[in-house]
Amino acid sequence: MPLTRARIGVLMGGRSAEREISLRTGQAVHRALLRRGYQAVAIDVDASVHQQLRTNKVQVVFLALHGPGGEDGTIQGLLEIIGMPYTGSGVRASAIAMHKVTTKALLDCHGIPVPPGTVVQAGRPGKGPATVPPAGLRWPVVVKPAAQGSTIGVTIVRRPSEWRAALRLAHEYDQEAVVESYIAGREIAVSVLGGTPRPRALPAVEIVALGGFYDYTAKYVKGRTRYLCPAPLPADVGKRVQDLAIRTYQIIGCEGAARVDFRVTQRGRPYVLEINTVPGMTETSLLPMAAAKAGIDYDALTERILQSALGRGGTMARGGTTTH
Repeated sequence: MPLTRARIGVLMGGRSAEREISLRTGQAVHRALLRRGYQAVAIDVDASVHQQLRTNKVQVVFLALHGPGGEDGTIQGLLEIIGMPYTGSGVRASAIAMHKVTTKALLDCHGIPVPPGTVVQAGRPGKGPATVPPAGLRWPVVVKPAAQGSTIGVTIVRRPSEWRAALRLAHEYDQEAVVESYIAGREIAVSVLGGTPRPRALPAVEIVALGGFYDYTAKYVKGRTRYLCPAPLPADVGKRVQDLAIRTYQIIGCEGAARVDFRVTQRGRPYVLEINTVPGMTETSLLPMAAAKAGIDYDALTERILQSALGRGGTMARGGTTTH
């Protein structure tokens, strides 16, 4: 069955801390699909999602869920079980990419530069007053939950007095807190689109947070951040981050669209911070911004991501409707 004849469910919302951003992404995607002539229905995900898919006679899912429950392989696993084609990365890649500790370990094994760091489990922050960071690190360090997005629960710790509070905040969202060296330099994001014969890296975006820290507010409130696209990097550094983004995408095993976040030092050395397998598609999001610079407008980008559902089992493979 062609995608133009399929009934598409745009899954959004959910119960993660990124719910509001997911709703904005999903609503924008839903509108774009309708403009393109697709039969699309918006679904706010809760425990009844399986029933909602049946009630709405959904045949293909466009995933617009962010954070745990949406990017971590769980919803992907459900859709695999019921034979429902969906956009983006599969179960394994989603689970790996969502967990920053696993992502860093895998990338490091393949020679991808990542910031040095360690993990602090909840309830084991160490004894006595913190005067130095763990694992031989030096101030400043970045403390963040192992499995969250949108800079939720992240703190840049510049002095010992901030250490305990930063751990407490990270542990509110995850039992594991990632502690890693703060890489002074520029914030760069490279989006990648799957395709043949190989994935394509879009123009890099430099993020200049006016408050000095690209936190949740800076990401989603207009006017709080400047974006430079393409990023004004030396040609060799620009090519390097694009190549690293593609390699990261391939090592993790991603499909569809993804975004790789970097810090680039003043000497031009890039470090991969993380990869996002369901990048934001709001009016301030980096993926559509980079795509536009590459000549792909928002609606065409949405349609291209939708194409990543092709080749999966269920509706499209059988040429009929699902029987879940």
